[in-house]
Formats: sequence, C-alpha cells, structure tokens
Amino acid sequence: MNSRRWADAFLDALSAEKDAARNTRLAYARDLSDFIGWLEHRGQDLSTAEAPQIDAYLVDCEAQGLSKATRARRLSSVRQLFRFVHEEGFRPDNPALRLSGPGRDRKLPGTLELSEIEALIAAARASSRDRLRNTCLLELLYATGMRVSELVSLPVAAVRGDPRVILVKGKGGKERLVPLSPPAREATRDWLAERDAAEGRRALGTPPSRFLFPSRGALGHLTRQGFFALLKDLAAQAGVPLDRVTPHRLRHAFATHLLAGGADLRSIQAMLGHADLATTEIYTHVLDERLRELVLTKHPLARDDGQSEI
Repeated sequence: MNSRRWADAFLDALSAEKDAARNTRLAYARDLSDFIGWLEHRGQDLSTAEAPQIDAYLVDCEAQGLSKATRARRLSSVRQLFRFVHEEGFRPDNPALRLSGPGRDRKLPGTLELSEIEALIAAARASSRDRLRNTCLLELLYATGMRVSELVSLPVAAVRGDPRVILVKGKGGKERLVPLSPPAREATRDWLAERDAAEGRRALGTPPSRFLFPSRGALGHLTRQGFFALLKDLAAQAGVPLDRVTPHRLRHAFATHLLAGGADLRSIQAMLGHADLATTEIYTHVLDERLRELVLTKHPLARDDGQSEI
C-alpha cells in the first residue's frame, strides 16, 4: 500500500532532516499507523483520503474517549504527513491544510514540595543497593531539570573533571549548558568513582561503556522505564504518595522552585531546553495557583467559620 510506504518515507525524513529523537519518531509512527489502519478499514488510503475522512477520524478518536491533547497530537501528525506527501509530489493537494484541531486543555503541571524532594533523596542515600548511583540520579535530575531520557543517556564524558556545568543534548539534537549544584557534583564524583571501578572489572575485550549510567540492556544505559520503577520504589520508601512521583514532576519541581526563588523565566527556559518561552511561562501559573491556595487555607480572614486565627 502507498500509505505505508509514504509514512515510512516521512519517518525517515523526520529522522534525517530534523534529527528527531527516537521517542519522537516512535510517537509519530504510532499515531500514523492508527490513522492509516483506520483508513484501510474503510477502503481508503493516503492517496484518496480527503478532509471529511480526516474529520471523521478525529470524531472517532473522540468517541473512543481520547483526550483533547491526544487528538490534537494525532491531527498534528496527520497534518505533517500530508504536507510531506504533497511537497514530495505524491499527491497534488493537501487535504489537511485547513483542518482545525480540538485545541488543548491548559493543564498546570504537577510538581513536588521541597520536603518531598528531600525525602526522595534521603531514600536514595539509604538504598540497600546501588546507593551511589541512585543518589546521583536524583541529585542530577533535581539540580538540572533534565528530561529523563537526557538523564539516563548522559555520556560519562560530560561529567569528567568535576565540571560546574555540563552539556546536555536535548530534543532535536539541540545542546544546552546546565549548572550543577554542589550536592549534585558531590554525588556525581562519588558515583563516578564506583562506576569506573566496576568498569575496570569488566571482562577483557569488552569495550567500556560511554554512558554515566551503564546497563547491559540493548541501549547500553539505564532505561526510562527502569528509572521510573526505581523512582516508585524510592517514593514508597520515602513515604511520598506514589501517584505524585514521576520523573517529569521532578523536572517541574526544578523549574517551579527556581522561579519561586527569584530566577528569571529566560534562564529557566534555557536550562529546561524549551524552544518557546510560552512553554516556560506555565510555571508562573503554577506559582499563582499555589499562592491562591495559601491565601485560601492560611489567611485568617479566609476561614470558613469567619473567625480570625490571630
């Protein structure tokens, strides 16, 4: 079928021209496979589909209970595919050109309190096994706000020489510098010494790992799923509710706590690797919501009984 070949060509171009991350490519592949399968089930393909068919697909996605964000992402994938198909001359028009999506719900990111971060790090320091590695993972993530994929795949060369800042390669191959806090530097030094000693005991002829957090798996480094499972274990040990703890919430905590401490949005944008300042600005809404909650729960005139606590 032309549809599958065209989608494969689009995904190859995405990887070659935009240096798309592996997870980004997989997300596009899943969305487009779902859309193409939907068309094939109805005797259509990318060469014959028109705007009404794409609209019907989105209606069907809504009927399945998919969120606005998921539907908006799928439409974005379909739009980019049809733009590619049109620009490559596979078909003379672009049926997705004028379609409007469902929009996205503006959802404030979940974050963690400083006391919860401290409890997680304390649990990592008390780990019965992999104590130094676990501590380094937590300290680095909270100190830098890295995405979990950036953290687990961090090259060991990035932290050689006890640097005060490290170079992180993010989405689309874009590089950025992020500073390390003293606790993160100390945790990294400790783990690096243990890691290098373990590397020295590897079998002869086995090449040394180039990753800070090596693994015997296919990727050669700790996986995102492995870190997620580790984080849940640490949350259970720390007494932090499991549904509150995810790698991305530690990234949000990094940004929110920096903003609360007086850091400017441009600096936070640079450290997070956001292409658009508007993405970073959502953290101002997180602070606004927290301040509103403080007023409603702590201000003496906000009590339900109308009595002052003073």
